[in-house]
Amino acid sequence: MDPMDPVDVIVKQWAAARPDLDTRAMEVFGRVYRLSRAMGDRVEKVYAGYGIGRGEFDVLATLRRSGEPYTLSPRQLSATLMLTTGGMTGRLDKLERAALLRRSPDPHDRRGLHVTLTEKGLELVDRAVGAGLALQTKALSAALTPEQSDQLADLLRLLLTTTETPGS
Repeated sequence: MDPMDPVDVIVKQWAAARPDLDTRAMEVFGRVYRLSRAMGDRVEKVYAGYGIGRGEFDVLATLRRSGEPYTLSPRQLSATLMLTTGGMTGRLDKLERAALLRRSPDPHDRRGLHVTLTEKGLELVDRAVGAGLALQTKALSAALTPEQSDQLADLLRLLLTTTETPGS
């Protein structure tokens, strides 16, 4: 028998208090939430070793994933990261002070800006993403086979796409 986890305890308590409830969704989403939080905290510690937090990593990683020349507008970054322009400005200020990115005028729009990853920022984000993925891979492979990991990824993709659809 599989060991009990904290979600099992909660579900068992609900079964005693309200046996009429179907707690299957609680079992899935409760575990997804707890897993996301636990792994997020661990990855956050890895990023802290590089002098950045999760929010700063997200900005640098978004620029890195955009491909050369690793440049986006603040508006594109805000949309991708689902941040307000005010929240984005604070992150950009911090990263610019650390010389991990630079802001420059958009040559095609006098009111616009470009945000570009610096060489230092590129090197840092490449090291940080590698370290974060190594931690996640180790946790995943300690519990699941590659086939189970693929199956779980497929099932979570299905759940996420239907959950993120408006009206679902």
